[in-house]
Amino acid sequence: MFRTVSARSIHAPEGTLSSRVRRALGRVRVPGPAPLAGAALLCLLIGLLFLAFQVRAIFSAQLQQEYVGLVLEAVERADAARAAAFSLQNLSASDTQHQALYREARIELAGRLAALHALVASSPMSAPSVPSAVLSPSAALGEASAALDSTYNWWRTERDRTSADVRERILSVSHTLIALSATVFGVLITALGMYAKRNRQLLGISNEFEQASLHDPMTGLPNRRKLFAALEEAANALAGRVGDVRGSTRIAVLYIDLDGFKRVNDTHGHRIGDEFLIAVSRRFRQTVRGGDMVARIGGDEFALLVREFSSDSELAAIAQRIITCVAETDAQMGLSIVRASIGIASFPDRCHDYWRLVAAADETMYTVKRNGKNNYAFASAPASA
Repeated sequence: MFRTVSARSIHAPEGTLSSRVRRALGRVRVPGPAPLAGAALLCLLIGLLFLAFQVRAIFSAQLQQEYVGLVLEAVERADAARAAAFSLQNLSASDTQHQALYREARIELAGRLAALHALVASSPMSAPSVPSAVLSPSAALGEASAALDSTYNWWRTERDRTSADVRERILSVSHTLIALSATVFGVLITALGMYAKRNRQLLGISNEFEQASLHDPMTGLPNRRKLFAALEEAANALAGRVGDVRGSTRIAVLYIDLDGFKRVNDTHGHRIGDEFLIAVSRRFRQTVRGGDMVARIGGDEFALLVREFSSDSELAAIAQRIITCVAETDAQMGLSIVRASIGIASFPDRCHDYWRLVAAADETMYTVKRNGKNNYAFASAPASA
C-alpha cells in the first residue's frame, strides 16, 4: 500500500507551473474572426447594393441610348425630306410639274416632322418638343429647317451624354468588382491567419496544461502521475531490449524522505520550507543522470527512477549523491536539521512486478528511518516460490 501524504498549504512562487497556467488562461481570450467577418459582410452588402444600382442605371442608360437612336433616325429621315424640299424650292414658278413635286416634298417633310414630334413627345426623357407651327406643309421652310436642326443638336448631345454615362458606370462596376474581390480575398487570408494564430495559441495553452498536470506546481519536478507513466515506459523498453524481463538489465526506484523537514516548517515557517524544497529539487535535477528522472511524490517525499544500471554499487553511489545534496542544501540555508533516508528497489531482481517498485522502495525507506535515518538500504528480494 502507498502512504498518503498529509496535505498542506503550498504557496507557489511566481514563475512556477501554476503561475504559467494562470497566465495561459489569460491568453485564452483570442479575438475571433467574427467581428472581421461581420465588417466584411457589411462591406460586401454595400458593394452589392452599389453594383445593383449601377447595373440598373446602365440598363436605363442603354434604353435611353436606344430611344435616342430612334429619334436620330427620324431626324435623318426628316433631313432627307428637307433636302428634297430645298432642292425644289428655287425652281420656276411656271413649271407646274416641279411645283407639284415641291408641294409633295413639303407634304413629305411635314409628315416626317409630325412623326418626329410624336416620337419626341413620347420620350422617357425630358426633351424639347418640335414646335407645332412647323408641322404644316404651309409653314415657312426656314422655320421647319431651324426646328429640325435644333432637335438634331439636342438629341446628338444627349446621345453623347448617355454614351459617356454608360462607359463611366461600366468602369465603376469593374472597379467595384475588383475591390470586392480584393476584400473577399483579404478577409479570407486574414481569417485564415487568425485561425492559425488561435490554433497555435490554443496548442501552446494545451501544452502548458499538460505540463501542469504532469509536474509539481511548486518545484517543477515531475509528479506521481508522470513517474508511473515513465516507470511503465521504462519497463516496456526493458522487455523490448532483453526479450525477457528477468534478464541482466534492470530498472530501479529510489524513494527519498527528508528527515527533519517537519521541524523546518514548525520552526521557520512554511515559506522557508518551500524554499528548501525548491532548492533541494534544483540540486536533485543537477545530480541525477540524463536518462533518469526525479519526481516529487508529495510533501517532503521524492522518488528517483533509474532507467538502467549495471550493479548495486551504482545505485549506492546515486543514493549517496542524493544524501549529499540534501545535506549541502541544509548547510547552505543554515538549518542543520534536514537529512535524507532512501529506500531502493529494483526490477526484476528485487520486485517481480514493476508496479510494486515504488511501494517496495517506500517500505525500505521506512526501515532506514527506524534504523537511524540519513542512510539508504536495498529492498530484500522476494522469497522464491
